[in-house]
Amino acid sequence: MIGATVTFSYTDDFDRSRITEVAENARGVFEGMPGLRFKFFTFDEQKRQVVNFYVWDSKESAEQFFTEELRERVTGLYGAAPAIAFVEIAAIVDNSAR
Repeated sequence: MIGATVTFSYTDDFDRSRITEVAENARGVFEGMPGLRFKFFTFDEQKRQVVNFYVWDSKESAEQFFTEELRERVTGLYGAAPAIAFVEIAAIVDNSAR
């Protein structure tokens, strides 16, 4: 499994409600997406950063998703280019079924 972080700073046009709205509107795009196990929409208001985390079945699935077109779309949406980094996932603990 491969993890991917997508990090970018956002402009003054964004606040908690706008970021939450964007995440909720985008959620449907990711539900049932082949190769994607999880996506977490996160943000840090103090740093004015969004850090989204994805868990993919393979690096190939992740790389197919993170195209130049996607980077441009994210840049246009948030007004900042994203930094994308990949990490190998050794294990996942999922306590959600408790």
